[in-house]
Amino acid sequence: MPMIRECVVTTADGPEAECAVHIAPLGLIVQEPYWTIAPFRPSSTLDNLRAHPFAVANFIDDVRIIAGCLTGRRDWPLATVDGFPVPRLAACLAHATLVVEDVEEDEQRPRFRCRVLEVVNHAPFMGFNRAKAAVVELAILVSRLDMLPREKIEAEIAYLSIAVSKTAGPQEQLAWDWLMERVRQHFAQPA
Repeated sequence: MPMIRECVVTTADGPEAECAVHIAPLGLIVQEPYWTIAPFRPSSTLDNLRAHPFAVANFIDDVRIIAGCLTGRRDWPLATVDGFPVPRLAACLAHATLVVEDVEEDEQRPRFRCRVLEVVNHAPFMGFNRAKAAVVELAILVSRLDMLPREKIEAEIAYLSIAVSKTAGPQEQLAWDWLMERVRQHFAQPA
């Protein structure tokens, strides 16, 4: 079974300096030596990879970026990558540049198999935090609110909230709050 590596992917709709950059949290499928990006249809990541087959996998520890992307907060600082046409997140601890080698078409989730060109470290990883992991798991639930039964979502949130209440710092708490507001909005909608 392949490993899934959670990260934030940056893609662009073209090579021009004025191109639109899209930031999206995604789980990349790792089957060395390739990493596969499998965005759901429809998505900006999918459109960008078709138009411009390059991406950056950004490895972060600021979970506000993940939560922000799922709650309409997508304006995160970017940094250029020398010799590569897609920028990275300025806040990433490390990044990997990816080039699409082939595409496996699928009606729901096409798979873009990528070759890793380079992995670069920018800052130290200072250790695990259970609240960060809980925010990532809640973000995955939020991305699937229309696919999962309410009971499952509520049970998962009850469990994950324990880690947040015991170990969250200000960043993790803010990210959790953003995601929980999105959950409340979803449940308030008429069925």
